[in-house]
Amino acid sequence: MIGWLRRAEPKPATIVVGERELPLAIRAHARATRLTMRLAPDGSEVRITMPRGVRIAEAVSFARSRRGWLAQQLARVPHHAPPAPGGTLLHRGTALPIDWHAAHPRTPAIIGGSLRCGGPVETLTPRLARWLATEAEALLADDLAHYCARAGVAAPALRLSRAQRRWGSCSSGGTVRINWRLIQAPDPVRRSVVAHEVAHLLHFDHSPAFHAALARIYDADLPAADRWLKAHGRSLYAAFG
Repeated sequence: MIGWLRRAEPKPATIVVGERELPLAIRAHARATRLTMRLAPDGSEVRITMPRGVRIAEAVSFARSRRGWLAQQLARVPHHAPPAPGGTLLHRGTALPIDWHAAHPRTPAIIGGSLRCGGPVETLTPRLARWLATEAEALLADDLAHYCARAGVAAPALRLSRAQRRWGSCSSGGTVRINWRLIQAPDPVRRSVVAHEVAHLLHFDHSPAFHAALARIYDADLPAADRWLKAHGRSLYAAFG
C-alpha cells in the first residue's frame, strides 16, 4: 500500500543583516498600495506589508535590497537594560535615579526627584513595571477624558496595550488601547497618541477629515511629538523589552 506523501512546510523567509539572521514577517493588506517595511521595536524581526497580488518573493527581494537601511535601524535598537539600583528609570520624559534599599517601602514612590523603592532586589524589575503601568493607566484615563471632551464624544473603554509594534489602536467597537510604555515618554508625546485614537472615534480612517479632527483636538505641537516618537520610540522598550 502506497502512503500519502507529506508536503514539506515552506521554510520561513529570513534576511541576513550583518551577523544577524532576522525572520521576515510578511503580510498582505487590502488597503496597501506599495511595499512598506519596518523593523520591530526590539529588533527581533523585519515586518513587511504588501498589496494583495504581490508575490512573497518580491517582498523578500524588496527587503534584501534594503539591507543597508536595516543595518542602520538595527544599530539604533537599544540594548535591553533592566532597571537596577543606582540606575535610572524613565518616567514622563525624566530619567529618575533609582534609590533602592531593602529597608525602603516596597511600593515605588517619587521622593525628592528620585524613585525610592525597597523590597527584594530580585523582584525589582517586575515591580517597577507594574508601578509604571499603574501610573500609565491613571494618566491615560485623564488624557482620554480630556480629548473626548474636546472631540464631543463619550469616553470609551480604555485598555493598556503591550504591543510590540503599535503605540495605540481603536477598535470598531470603540475600545481604545494605548501602549503602557508611553508613560516613559514626555507628556505631549503620550497625549498625542491618545488624541490620535480619539480622532479615530470620529473618522475610522486616515482621511483628510481625520487629520483635520486630530489637529483640532490636539492642543500641542503634533509634528514635534511625531518626531520624538520616530527618533526615540525604540528607547521605551529598553528597560522591559
